[in-house]
Amino acid sequence: MSPRERTEAWEDQLLSPHGMRSARSRGRVRPEPPDYIRTEFQRDRDRILHSKAFRRLMHKTQVFLAPEGDHYRTRLTHTLEVAQIARTIARAIRVNEDLTEAIVLGHDLGHPPFGHAGEEALDRLMAGHGGFRHDLQSLRIVEVLERRRTREGTYVDGLNLTWEVRNGIGGHSKGPRDLERLPGIEDEPPESVPATIEGQIARVADRVAYVHHDTDDAIRAGLVDERDVPQAVRQVLGETRGEWVDTTVRDIVARSAEGVRLAMSDEVRIALNGLKDFLFETVYNGSAAKAEVGKAQRLIADLFVYFVEHPQEMSEEFRRSIERGQATVHRAVCDFLAGMTDRFAIRMQERLFVPRAWASL
Repeated sequence: MSPRERTEAWEDQLLSPHGMRSARSRGRVRPEPPDYIRTEFQRDRDRILHSKAFRRLMHKTQVFLAPEGDHYRTRLTHTLEVAQIARTIARAIRVNEDLTEAIVLGHDLGHPPFGHAGEEALDRLMAGHGGFRHDLQSLRIVEVLERRRTREGTYVDGLNLTWEVRNGIGGHSKGPRDLERLPGIEDEPPESVPATIEGQIARVADRVAYVHHDTDDAIRAGLVDERDVPQAVRQVLGETRGEWVDTTVRDIVARSAEGVRLAMSDEVRIALNGLKDFLFETVYNGSAAKAEVGKAQRLIADLFVYFVEHPQEMSEEFRRSIERGQATVHRAVCDFLAGMTDRFAIRMQERLFVPRAWASL
Protein backbone atom coordinates (compact mmCIF):
# COMPACT_ATOMS: atom_id res chain seq x y z
CA MET A 1 0.00 0.00 0.00
CA SER A 2 1.40 3.41 -1.00
CA PRO A 3 1.50 6.41 1.37
CA ARG A 4 -1.33 7.97 -0.64
CA GLU A 5 -3.47 4.88 -0.28
CA ARG A 6 -2.85 4.80 3.48
CA THR A 7 -3.98 8.42 3.72
CA GLU A 8 -7.10 7.66 1.69
CA ALA A 9 -7.85 4.70 3.97
CA TRP A 10 -7.36 6.94 7.02
CA GLU A 11 -9.81 9.46 5.53
CA ASP A 12 -12.43 6.74 5.07
CA GLN A 13 -12.07 5.63 8.67
CA LEU A 14 -11.79 8.93 10.53
CA LEU A 15 -13.46 11.71 8.57
CA SER A 16 -17.04 12.70 9.21
CA PRO A 17 -19.56 11.28 6.72
CA HIS A 18 -19.86 14.83 5.38
CA GLY A 19 -16.12 15.31 4.80
CA MET A 20 -14.85 15.06 1.22
CA ARG A 21 -12.70 11.99 0.55
CA SER A 22 -9.70 12.56 -1.72
CA ALA A 23 -10.36 9.30 -3.54
CA ARG A 24 -13.90 10.45 -4.40
CA SER A 25 -12.94 13.71 -6.07
CA ARG A 26 -14.72 14.56 -9.29
CA GLY A 27 -11.25 14.75 -10.76
CA ARG A 28 -9.40 17.10 -13.09
CA VAL A 29 -10.19 18.51 -16.51
CA ARG A 30 -7.10 16.71 -17.81
CA PRO A 31 -6.84 13.29 -16.11
CA GLU A 32 -3.49 12.51 -14.47
CA PRO A 33 -2.10 9.33 -12.92
CA PRO A 34 -2.27 9.34 -9.09
CA ASP A 35 0.74 10.41 -7.06
CA TYR A 36 2.55 7.76 -5.02
CA ILE A 37 2.75 9.88 -1.84
CA ARG A 38 0.18 12.65 -2.01
CA THR A 39 -3.60 12.63 -2.28
CA GLU A 40 -5.28 14.68 -5.01
CA PHE A 41 -5.99 17.59 -2.67
CA GLN A 42 -2.44 17.57 -1.30
CA ARG A 43 -1.14 17.86 -4.87
CA ASP A 44 -3.46 20.81 -5.47
CA ARG A 45 -2.25 22.52 -2.30
CA ASP A 46 1.37 22.11 -3.40
CA ARG A 47 0.71 23.40 -6.93
CA ILE A 48 -0.89 26.55 -5.55
CA LEU A 49 1.83 27.05 -2.94
CA HIS A 50 4.57 26.87 -5.59
CA SER A 51 2.82 29.11 -8.12
CA LYS A 52 4.06 32.55 -9.09
CA ALA A 53 0.67 34.02 -8.28
CA PHE A 54 0.95 32.83 -4.69
CA ARG A 55 4.39 34.41 -4.24
CA ARG A 56 3.08 37.74 -5.52
CA LEU A 57 0.59 37.91 -2.62
CA MET A 58 3.55 38.93 -0.44
CA HIS A 59 3.54 42.39 -2.01
CA LYS A 60 -0.19 42.96 -2.47
CA THR A 61 -2.27 45.22 -0.24
CA GLN A 62 -4.68 43.87 2.34
CA VAL A 63 -6.12 47.18 3.63
CA PHE A 64 -3.34 49.74 3.97
CA LEU A 65 -1.76 50.78 0.68
CA ALA A 66 2.02 50.26 0.66
CA PRO A 67 2.29 50.33 4.48
CA GLU A 68 5.59 51.51 5.92
CA GLY A 69 5.42 49.40 9.07
CA ASP A 70 6.60 45.79 9.04
CA HIS A 71 3.67 44.49 11.08
CA TYR A 72 0.72 45.31 8.83
CA ARG A 73 -0.95 42.45 7.01
CA THR A 74 -0.44 41.83 3.32
CA ARG A 75 -2.57 39.62 1.11
CA LEU A 76 -0.15 36.76 1.85
CA THR A 77 -0.31 37.01 5.64
CA HIS A 78 -4.08 37.34 5.36
CA THR A 79 -4.16 34.06 3.42
CA LEU A 80 -2.04 32.31 6.04
CA GLU A 81 -4.29 33.52 8.88
CA VAL A 82 -7.38 32.33 7.01
CA ALA A 83 -5.68 28.95 6.51
CA GLN A 84 -4.96 28.62 10.24
CA ILE A 85 -8.57 29.33 11.20
CA ALA A 86 -10.00 27.15 8.44
CA ARG A 87 -7.75 24.20 9.27
CA THR A 88 -8.64 24.44 12.96
CA ILE A 89 -12.35 24.22 12.13
CA ALA A 90 -11.86 21.44 9.57
CA ARG A 91 -9.86 19.28 11.93
CA ALA A 92 -12.26 19.85 14.83
CA ILE A 93 -15.33 18.74 12.85
CA ARG A 94 -13.40 15.96 11.08
CA VAL A 95 -13.63 17.06 7.47
CA ASN A 96 -10.87 17.18 4.86
CA GLU A 97 -8.14 19.50 6.11
CA ASP A 98 -6.06 19.22 2.92
CA LEU A 99 -8.96 20.27 0.71
CA THR A 100 -9.77 23.15 3.05
CA GLU A 101 -6.18 24.36 2.99
CA ALA A 102 -5.88 24.12 -0.80
CA ILE A 103 -9.02 26.24 -1.27
CA VAL A 104 -7.80 28.88 1.18
CA LEU A 105 -4.31 29.12 -0.34
CA GLY A 106 -5.87 29.77 -3.74
CA HIS A 107 -8.77 31.97 -2.71
CA ASP A 108 -7.08 35.37 -3.18
CA LEU A 109 -4.66 34.66 -6.04
CA GLY A 110 -6.71 36.92 -8.30
CA HIS A 111 -6.64 40.00 -6.10
CA PRO A 112 -5.18 42.97 -8.01
CA PRO A 113 -2.75 45.51 -6.57
CA PHE A 114 -4.10 47.98 -3.97
CA GLY A 115 -6.67 45.59 -2.51
CA HIS A 116 -10.36 46.33 -2.93
CA ALA A 117 -9.53 49.75 -4.38
CA GLY A 118 -7.81 48.02 -7.28
CA GLU A 119 -10.68 45.57 -7.66
CA GLU A 120 -13.24 48.38 -7.86
CA ALA A 121 -11.13 50.20 -10.45
CA LEU A 122 -10.72 47.15 -12.69
CA ASP A 123 -14.41 46.29 -12.45
CA ARG A 124 -15.32 49.80 -13.68
CA LEU A 125 -12.72 49.68 -16.44
CA MET A 126 -13.96 46.27 -17.58
CA ALA A 127 -17.63 47.33 -17.72
CA GLY A 128 -18.86 46.11 -21.08
CA HIS A 129 -16.00 43.61 -21.29
CA GLY A 130 -17.10 41.04 -18.70
CA GLY A 131 -16.33 42.99 -15.51
CA PHE A 132 -13.87 41.93 -12.84
CA ARG A 133 -14.20 39.95 -9.60
CA HIS A 134 -11.18 38.73 -7.71
CA ASP A 135 -12.65 35.30 -6.94
CA LEU A 136 -13.33 34.66 -10.63
CA GLN A 137 -9.87 35.99 -11.44
CA SER A 138 -8.43 33.50 -8.94
CA LEU A 139 -10.18 30.77 -10.90
CA ARG A 140 -8.86 32.19 -14.16
CA ILE A 141 -5.34 32.08 -12.77
CA VAL A 142 -5.47 28.42 -11.73
CA GLU A 143 -7.35 27.34 -14.85
CA VAL A 144 -5.63 29.39 -17.56
CA LEU A 145 -2.99 31.95 -16.65
CA GLU A 146 -0.59 30.08 -14.38
CA ARG A 147 1.71 27.81 -16.43
CA ARG A 148 2.93 24.49 -15.06
CA ARG A 149 5.78 22.26 -16.16
CA THR A 150 4.71 18.63 -16.39
CA ARG A 151 6.76 15.57 -15.54
CA GLU A 152 7.33 15.09 -19.26
CA GLY A 153 9.03 18.48 -19.47
CA THR A 154 6.30 20.27 -21.39
CA TYR A 155 4.41 23.36 -20.24
CA VAL A 156 0.63 23.51 -19.95
CA ASP A 157 -1.75 26.36 -19.21
CA GLY A 158 -3.37 26.23 -15.78
CA LEU A 159 -2.67 24.14 -12.70
CA ASN A 160 -5.27 21.48 -13.61
CA LEU A 161 -6.72 21.42 -10.09
CA THR A 162 -9.49 19.15 -8.92
CA TRP A 163 -13.12 20.19 -9.29
CA GLU A 164 -13.60 20.56 -5.53
CA VAL A 165 -10.72 23.05 -5.12
CA ARG A 166 -11.84 25.11 -8.10
CA ASN A 167 -15.42 25.13 -6.81
CA GLY A 168 -14.26 26.39 -3.42
CA ILE A 169 -12.05 29.11 -4.88
CA GLY A 170 -14.81 30.40 -7.14
CA GLY A 171 -17.41 30.47 -4.36
CA HIS A 172 -15.51 32.07 -1.50
CA SER A 173 -16.16 35.79 -1.93
CA LYS A 174 -18.88 37.70 -0.12
CA GLY A 175 -17.55 41.26 -0.26
CA PRO A 176 -19.40 43.56 2.14
CA ARG A 177 -22.54 41.43 2.30
CA ASP A 178 -23.61 39.91 5.62
CA LEU A 179 -22.93 36.31 6.48
CA GLU A 180 -26.21 34.47 6.03
CA ARG A 181 -28.05 32.33 8.51
CA LEU A 182 -26.33 28.97 8.26
CA PRO A 183 -27.64 26.55 7.22
CA GLY A 184 -30.57 27.62 5.05
CA ILE A 185 -29.15 30.32 2.83
CA GLU A 186 -31.95 32.60 1.74
CA ASP A 187 -30.45 35.79 0.32
CA GLU A 188 -28.39 34.50 -2.61
CA PRO A 189 -28.66 31.76 -5.25
CA PRO A 190 -27.51 28.28 -4.15
CA GLU A 191 -24.97 28.01 -6.97
CA SER A 192 -22.91 30.78 -5.34
CA VAL A 193 -22.33 28.63 -2.25
CA PRO A 194 -19.45 26.12 -2.30
CA ALA A 195 -20.65 22.55 -2.79
CA THR A 196 -18.41 21.03 -0.11
CA ILE A 197 -18.38 21.77 3.59
CA GLU A 198 -14.62 22.41 3.20
CA GLY A 199 -15.41 25.21 0.74
CA GLN A 200 -17.97 26.64 3.16
CA ILE A 201 -15.33 26.63 5.91
CA ALA A 202 -12.90 28.57 3.69
CA ARG A 203 -15.61 31.10 2.94
CA VAL A 204 -16.51 31.79 6.57
CA ALA A 205 -12.88 31.65 7.80
CA ASP A 206 -12.06 34.43 5.33
CA ARG A 207 -14.56 36.72 7.08
CA VAL A 208 -13.50 35.65 10.57
CA ALA A 209 -9.85 36.35 9.77
CA TYR A 210 -10.20 39.74 8.12
CA VAL A 211 -12.56 41.34 10.65
CA HIS A 212 -10.06 40.33 13.32
CA HIS A 213 -6.79 41.33 11.68
CA ASP A 214 -8.07 44.43 9.87
CA THR A 215 -9.30 45.78 13.22
CA ASP A 216 -5.89 44.94 14.68
CA ASP A 217 -4.12 46.85 11.90
CA ALA A 218 -6.49 49.81 12.22
CA ILE A 219 -5.79 50.02 15.96
CA ARG A 220 -2.04 49.82 15.31
CA ALA A 221 -2.38 52.64 12.76
CA GLY A 222 -4.25 54.80 15.27
CA LEU A 223 -7.41 54.92 13.16
CA VAL A 224 -9.64 53.41 15.84
CA ASP A 225 -9.42 52.41 19.48
CA GLU A 226 -10.38 48.96 20.67
CA ARG A 227 -13.04 50.65 22.83
CA ASP A 228 -14.62 52.07 19.66
CA VAL A 229 -15.83 48.60 18.67
CA PRO A 230 -19.60 48.53 19.38
CA GLN A 231 -20.52 47.25 22.82
CA ALA A 232 -23.06 44.87 21.29
CA VAL A 233 -20.23 43.16 19.42
CA ARG A 234 -17.91 42.95 22.43
CA GLN A 235 -20.65 41.57 24.66
CA VAL A 236 -20.96 38.55 22.36
CA LEU A 237 -17.46 38.04 20.97
CA GLY A 238 -15.37 39.26 23.88
CA GLU A 239 -13.15 42.20 24.77
CA THR A 240 -9.97 41.23 22.94
CA ARG A 241 -9.30 40.35 19.31
CA GLY A 242 -8.06 36.92 20.35
CA GLU A 243 -11.37 36.30 22.09
CA TRP A 244 -13.26 37.28 18.92
CA VAL A 245 -11.61 34.51 16.92
CA ASP A 246 -11.88 31.97 19.73
CA THR A 247 -15.57 32.67 20.36
CA THR A 248 -16.44 32.46 16.67
CA VAL A 249 -14.47 29.28 15.99
CA ARG A 250 -15.88 27.54 19.07
CA ASP A 251 -19.41 28.48 18.02
CA ILE A 252 -18.92 27.15 14.47
CA VAL A 253 -17.35 23.90 15.70
CA ALA A 254 -20.08 23.29 18.29
CA ARG A 255 -22.88 23.78 15.76
CA SER A 256 -21.29 22.10 12.72
CA ALA A 257 -19.84 18.89 14.14
CA GLU A 258 -22.57 16.63 12.80
CA GLY A 259 -24.03 18.73 10.01
CA VAL A 260 -23.80 18.56 6.23
CA ARG A 261 -23.59 22.37 6.14
CA LEU A 262 -21.54 24.79 8.18
CA ALA A 263 -23.57 26.38 10.97
CA MET A 264 -23.27 29.36 13.31
CA SER A 265 -25.53 30.69 16.05
CA ASP A 266 -27.58 33.75 15.17
CA GLU A 267 -26.05 35.62 18.11
CA VAL A 268 -22.45 35.15 16.90
CA ARG A 269 -23.37 35.65 13.25
CA ILE A 270 -25.06 38.99 13.98
CA ALA A 271 -22.09 40.13 16.12
CA LEU A 272 -19.63 39.16 13.37
CA ASN A 273 -21.66 41.08 10.80
CA GLY A 274 -21.73 44.03 13.21
CA LEU A 275 -17.94 43.98 13.42
CA LYS A 276 -17.75 43.89 9.62
CA ASP A 277 -20.12 46.90 9.39
CA PHE A 278 -17.98 48.77 11.93
CA LEU A 279 -14.88 48.20 9.79
CA PHE A 280 -16.54 49.34 6.57
CA GLU A 281 -17.86 52.50 8.25
CA THR A 282 -14.79 53.55 10.22
CA VAL A 283 -11.82 52.06 8.33
CA TYR A 284 -12.52 51.01 4.76
CA ASN A 285 -14.77 53.93 3.82
CA GLY A 286 -14.23 56.57 6.46
CA SER A 287 -10.61 56.96 7.50
CA ALA A 288 -7.13 57.90 6.42
CA ALA A 289 -6.87 54.40 4.91
CA LYS A 290 -9.24 55.72 2.23
CA ALA A 291 -7.14 58.77 1.47
CA GLU A 292 -4.87 57.08 -1.06
CA VAL A 293 -7.60 55.04 -2.74
CA GLY A 294 -8.32 57.69 -5.38
CA LYS A 295 -4.65 57.85 -6.33
CA ALA A 296 -4.40 54.07 -6.57
CA GLN A 297 -7.48 53.86 -8.76
CA ARG A 298 -6.26 56.62 -11.09
CA LEU A 299 -2.96 54.77 -11.37
CA ILE A 300 -4.78 51.57 -12.38
CA ALA A 301 -6.91 53.49 -14.88
CA ASP A 302 -3.88 55.18 -16.46
CA LEU A 303 -2.10 51.84 -16.88
CA PHE A 304 -5.24 50.20 -18.27
CA VAL A 305 -5.75 52.86 -20.94
CA TYR A 306 -2.07 52.82 -21.89
CA PHE A 307 -1.83 49.06 -22.36
CA VAL A 308 -5.12 48.82 -24.24
CA GLU A 309 -3.55 51.27 -26.69
CA HIS A 310 -0.10 49.57 -26.56
CA PRO A 311 -0.74 45.83 -25.95
CA GLN A 312 2.58 44.99 -27.59
CA GLU A 313 4.35 46.43 -24.52
CA MET A 314 2.86 43.86 -22.11
CA SER A 315 4.73 40.76 -21.04
CA GLU A 316 4.99 37.99 -23.63
CA GLU A 317 2.48 35.65 -22.00
CA PHE A 318 -0.28 38.28 -22.18
CA ARG A 319 0.55 39.21 -25.77
CA ARG A 320 0.43 35.52 -26.62
CA SER A 321 -3.05 35.13 -25.13
CA ILE A 322 -4.31 37.81 -27.54
CA GLU A 323 -2.52 36.27 -30.53
CA ARG A 324 -3.98 32.83 -29.75
CA GLY A 325 -7.48 34.19 -29.38
CA GLN A 326 -7.57 33.18 -25.69
CA ALA A 327 -8.37 36.73 -24.56
CA THR A 328 -9.52 40.04 -25.97
CA VAL A 329 -7.16 42.99 -25.63
CA HIS A 330 -9.19 44.32 -22.70
CA ARG A 331 -9.20 40.98 -20.86
CA ALA A 332 -5.48 40.46 -21.47
CA VAL A 333 -4.73 43.93 -20.11
CA CYS A 334 -6.95 43.20 -17.11
CA ASP A 335 -5.05 39.93 -16.52
CA PHE A 336 -1.74 41.79 -16.78
CA LEU A 337 -2.73 44.49 -14.29
CA ALA A 338 -4.44 42.12 -11.86
CA GLY A 339 -1.24 40.09 -11.60
CA MET A 340 0.87 43.10 -10.60
CA THR A 341 2.05 43.70 -7.06
CA ASP A 342 1.57 47.17 -5.57
CA ARG A 343 5.22 48.06 -5.97
CA PHE A 344 5.42 46.80 -9.56
CA ALA A 345 2.36 48.84 -10.55
CA ILE A 346 3.87 51.95 -8.97
CA ARG A 347 7.19 51.39 -10.75
CA MET A 348 5.39 50.81 -14.05
CA GLN A 349 3.43 54.03 -13.65
CA GLU A 350 6.62 55.93 -12.90
CA ARG A 351 8.40 54.42 -15.90
CA LEU A 352 5.58 55.26 -18.30
CA PHE A 353 4.36 58.64 -17.03
CA VAL A 354 6.99 60.29 -14.82
CA PRO A 355 9.80 62.06 -16.72
CA ARG A 356 13.29 61.18 -15.59
CA ALA A 357 16.15 63.65 -15.38
CA TRP A 358 19.08 63.09 -17.75
CA ALA A 359 22.37 64.81 -18.36
CA SER A 360 23.74 65.67 -21.78
CA LEU A 361 27.28 64.63 -22.54
